[in-house]
Amino acid sequence: MGNAYYAPDATRAAKVHSLFARIAPRYDLINDLQSFGLHRLWKRRLVRLAAARPGLRALDLCCGTGDVAFALARAGAEVTGFDFSQEMLAVAKQRKPSAGSGPIEFLHGDALKMPFPDGHFDIVTISYGLRNLADFAGGLREMHRVMRPGGRLVVLDFGKPPNRLWRTLYFGYLRFAVPIFGRVFCGDAAAYAYILESLRHYPAQEGVAAALCELGCANVRVVNLLGGVMSLNYGEKVR
Repeated sequence: MGNAYYAPDATRAAKVHSLFARIAPRYDLINDLQSFGLHRLWKRRLVRLAAARPGLRALDLCCGTGDVAFALARAGAEVTGFDFSQEMLAVAKQRKPSAGSGPIEFLHGDALKMPFPDGHFDIVTISYGLRNLADFAGGLREMHRVMRPGGRLVVLDFGKPPNRLWRTLYFGYLRFAVPIFGRVFCGDAAAYAYILESLRHYPAQEGVAAALCELGCANVRVVNLLGGVMSLNYGEKVR
């Protein structure tokens, strides 16, 4: 039986939208619980790779409740947080960046049809969002389009560990334990069972690296976290 929030067809965007509208109020809490707080460390690693600093423009795509957008702003960058879920953006807008942060704005829209001109951003980041796009390759092309030459793209998402035993244990955790958080805190186990279903259909770190190479990115690399349970993909735009 398939997951109520996953669809491989044209209804996928609507289903994902419904998912995030459902979980937005408890999204941050469940992130802490299911990752044992480690997602905070992984996001810091992403921000270090992005090398944000004053004078740079950064786009945090699928920004959700704003963790990475706020971190980029704290590094001094001028940040745009962009997401298609009004419910997630509402949570982000309620949060306040710390003193000394760079300017930040949150915008609503479609990651596959962004309103920004070519070469507009120095940095593009996306955390736990690429896997949810109806067309992940199209999403990467759009991110590449809005980056200036020399710009940096960093992707953080669930990975597929190369070690078979570790992958089996990890998938077991996603299958049996993570949906419990959805049931307890959102009243909907399927909302978090979705993670494993979407991951099965996602090319994960190696597929993303290959797509970045096809786009002509330079210095493409994969950083496996916790044995590949999570991963960071990095690339730089050449032209």
